[in-house]
Amino acid sequence: MRATTVMRKPFSRRSVLRLGTLAGAAASGGWLSGCSSSDRGRTTIRFLQNKPEVIPYFGRLVEDFNRSQSEVRVVHDSSPTVLTPQFVRGAPPDLGCYNYNLETANFVAKGALSDLGSLPEAGRIEDDVQNLVAQYAQYESETSVLPYSVTAAGVIYNKKLFEKAGVSVPTTWTELLRACRTFQKRGIVPVLQTYKEIWTLTQGLFDYVSGSALDVAGFYERLKDLGPDAGPHAEISFSREFRDAVEKMLELVRYTNHDAPSMTYYDGNAAFARGNTAMYLQGPWAIGEIAKANPGLEVGTFALPATEDPKDTKVRVNLDLAIWNPEACDDKDAARAFLHYLMRPEVMDAYNAENLAWSPTKNAPPVADERVAELQPYLDAARFYQGAGTYLPPSIPLGNYLQELALRKDAEAFLTKLDNDWARYAQRNL
Repeated sequence: MRATTVMRKPFSRRSVLRLGTLAGAAASGGWLSGCSSSDRGRTTIRFLQNKPEVIPYFGRLVEDFNRSQSEVRVVHDSSPTVLTPQFVRGAPPDLGCYNYNLETANFVAKGALSDLGSLPEAGRIEDDVQNLVAQYAQYESETSVLPYSVTAAGVIYNKKLFEKAGVSVPTTWTELLRACRTFQKRGIVPVLQTYKEIWTLTQGLFDYVSGSALDVAGFYERLKDLGPDAGPHAEISFSREFRDAVEKMLELVRYTNHDAPSMTYYDGNAAFARGNTAMYLQGPWAIGEIAKANPGLEVGTFALPATEDPKDTKVRVNLDLAIWNPEACDDKDAARAFLHYLMRPEVMDAYNAENLAWSPTKNAPPVADERVAELQPYLDAARFYQGAGTYLPPSIPLGNYLQELALRKDAEAFLTKLDNDWARYAQRNL
């Protein structure tokens, strides 16, 4: 996909303000006073890693690193944070290990992150995975972000129910619908979904179906090329290219639990753990929660097929964690010393294995956990995509539109809203 590139400019307060809202910018603390400082002869750096499920894990890594040497002291910042105010103040973290999304991509496009391309770790990253970074943004020819952890998401399924019903893992759209009908006839909910939290609709129903039905990255590349000419009647539009996928989403909604509108993500995990639902549109992060509630439940994960050709099927991935080092950091050597430690194969691979994720490095070990191992061939063949919903800015309320789509089943209205909202966004920003 075409990368977003700009000429390097000073990273001014005005340019950062354009990155997003400054809500919460009034909050301040002692760690915002500077990028690094001296502490008993050590250089102190602030490391941002606040993914809730793995805060203790990274806390232990920080402790191990601090004990292993006497030159750099890492302070683990695990507090909920908004990045933009920190960059505005000229006090971003020295090193971030953070979900790579549009927010981080904004800093890439503005040249606010330092070039890591000369580091040996950069040469170890698989090209197809590194290219996922550039699909959102790239600054000149620099490597501003290094992928650390790739999560692959698909359809979590109850192996025992599949076996009892005589249903095989579907490899085409027709087989998927046939499986749904078989489960429905047996009084089993075919597809568990949760609509109360809009992110679950986006990452599941919308991303899964569209990702295997069309070229997501290519669509957004061509859509961005239209610039301010985008709209419902343009040559490239959601109405034209997403229509088939959206109609298939509505087909799948027919086989969903009736209480989906009132269910949260946590409700969904608990419901699937009870063992009377065949499939669940969720990622590997849900598997651990399901196991807590029902350790004996046998589950697997398959990529959702959306066409009649199994070769079209791909798996949704995201850079669940990616490492970056801001240009504003005063002591890049100290920050990169910790980067070198975190990206040692024995550290990186152990983290990903424990968290049902993949290491994005060349010759990384395959995932052994059978609950997600069925997705390994897709990773090996680079048959993956970043979710269509992840390319849309927050100003376009995709999740709310999806809730309305699932309830009212009006594909035309849904697609028109996306086109009109994108057209307004493009006129202001492209």
